[in-house]
Amino acid sequence: MTNRLSLTEIHQSLADLSGWKLDGKFIVKKYRFQEFLKGVQFVNEIAQLSEEKNHHPFIAIDYKLVTLRLTSWNAGGLTDLDVALAKNYDAIYEKCN
Repeated sequence: MTNRLSLTEIHQSLADLSGWKLDGKFIVKKYRFQEFLKGVQFVNEIAQLSEEKNHHPFIAIDYKLVTLRLTSWNAGGLTDLDVALAKNYDAIYEKCN
């Protein structure tokens, strides 16, 4: 199991992540797409990676806006895995959009 990040570590990590915000025990980001199906394609790729890593975000699709929320339940907060996946999700967004 990965250790939970301290608040200082979380803020340092967020400085390296574009657009991610702290919301309690979650980090959250909204991704906007030009087309609905591009957002769905993004979600499908996120789902595939999340399955491979066995670490799943909360996902909301609101037409052309996709919101992701990450936390590590077993650690009781955010971990390095959440930060790493956030970076991966951003890279997938760049490819899909």
